[in-house]
Amino acid sequence: MIIAASLMRVGFEVLPREFFARSALQVAPDLLGCVLSHETAAGQVTVVITEVEAYAGLVDPASHAFRGQTARNAVMFGPPGHAYVYFTYGMHFCVNLVCEPAGHASAVLLRAGRVAEGAALAATRRAVTRRAASGAAASSQASVRPAVERDLARGPARLCQALAIDRGQDGLDVCGGSPLVAGRPADWTEPGPGGISTGPRVGISQAQDWPWRFWLTGDRHVSSYKEARPRGYRAKRVPTDDGRDGTMQR
Repeated sequence: MIIAASLMRVGFEVLPREFFARSALQVAPDLLGCVLSHETAAGQVTVVITEVEAYAGLVDPASHAFRGQTARNAVMFGPPGHAYVYFTYGMHFCVNLVCEPAGHASAVLLRAGRVAEGAALAATRRAVTRRAASGAAASSQASVRPAVERDLARGPARLCQALAIDRGQDGLDVCGGSPLVAGRPADWTEPGPGGISTGPRVGISQAQDWPWRFWLTGDRHVSSYKEARPRGYRAKRVPTDDGRDGTMQR
């Protein structure tokens, strides 16, 4: 296969389907140090994965699949080794890699990485996105400073921007069957004791304290952690059976 062969030439081995046919909690730490590479007409960008989060589908209240299958999350319920891409906050895309056999809806969110190939192309994509976000004219190249190297894919949205991933890549096979490929460097070695850190997941409103985020200890390409803030309770006036007003907490 052309995509797989191109990765082998630059020192990457495509991850087999069996790698993803496990629980997200097993796959997540094993993805650290692996790569995700996307080949487009503009060129190829490859990112070394430095931070991930595991989501356990139907048993995980923070998972998109917790309430069952929808048109949006259908890929999560399919076979392992495919990309699940979603749009969030009305402006950003995030990419997950589906785990476990079909029907389990388990996945690993890629939170951050280091651009190992195609840094110039990734920087251009990030600059275009930043100009659009700032409302600057496309022609004003100097109006937005270029992203520094460590920030090119430092965060789930930036990672997708650097790799040119959007909903068009939702459902792609990352095990060598598409331009979006997951692999492992030929010189990859398992992190030693203390090489992987764990902590709570980011930006979720339920199961915030589950330590299902994994990252390469001390890596400067890991995203900044912001503790999730629980929603405050407020009194809401509701009618009671006797016609009077009552209150409920929400």
